[in-house]
Amino acid sequence: MTQNASVQRAQNQAEQASQEASPWIDRLGRFGYTAKGVVYAIVGVLAFQVAIGSGGRTTGSSGALQTIANQPFGQVLLGLVAIGLAGYVVWRFAEAIADPENKGTDAKGIATRIGYVVSGILYGFLAFTAVQIVMGNGGGGGGSSTESFTARLMSQPFGQWLVGIVGIITIAAGFEQLQRAYKASFRKKFKLQDMSPTEQTWATRLGRFGLAARGVVWTMIGVFFIVAAYQAQPQEAEGLAQVLQTLVQQPFGPWLLGIVALGLVAYGIFMVIQARYRRMIET
Repeated sequence: MTQNASVQRAQNQAEQASQEASPWIDRLGRFGYTAKGVVYAIVGVLAFQVAIGSGGRTTGSSGALQTIANQPFGQVLLGLVAIGLAGYVVWRFAEAIADPENKGTDAKGIATRIGYVVSGILYGFLAFTAVQIVMGNGGGGGGSSTESFTARLMSQPFGQWLVGIVGIITIAAGFEQLQRAYKASFRKKFKLQDMSPTEQTWATRLGRFGLAARGVVWTMIGVFFIVAAYQAQPQEAEGLAQVLQTLVQQPFGPWLLGIVALGLVAYGIFMVIQARYRRMIET
């Protein structure tokens, strides 16, 4: 009886701690969505400037962080972005562990929650990069990190297969983004009752456009990984910066890059909308 009482007391304490932590996780998650949106919007703006021939550059997330750092009060702004990205990491892990969206424990649910963990790890690296830049120990926005990652992976046993699997998973994620864009299934995550009809309309438009652009980019990245695996050439693997550069080199390249760039800006704005209206952990 005493043991049962102890177990029940521990469960009650854990539940109370979870309830007390939820508001902070909510705030960190919303701050994280805002920071993520800022990064994507900057990548899109810089790429759009390239497309219209008014400067800019094709860069990835790390390059966007460096761009922030180069602005007036850039170190302070980048510090805030770093905190936001760290908050996004916390939220991603909370999604995986607490399962606020009730993904469940079947195969699909577990795969989705593992995806949240992977996303959290990736944005953790990005947050660390932001901290390094603030401290003056990092920078750059090229795609060498993708090549380095691919080279390390390829050096492992069955490395080419591993790189190929990464490519397949990335393509699948790209298709999933395109599906979400087509079905506008993201609307289920919004507090629609708190949004005006105009806000709902623009949130849907921006979400569809942004997710479609992101889906195209992810699919291209996945294809590059598969090519790298097939040819056993890590340098064939491309990140976001190189994908954007590849687009501009195609026939009608500036148009293609301009459309994708605007889509990335739309995705960034969509993230900020999520920061305001997304359903988080209910308390």
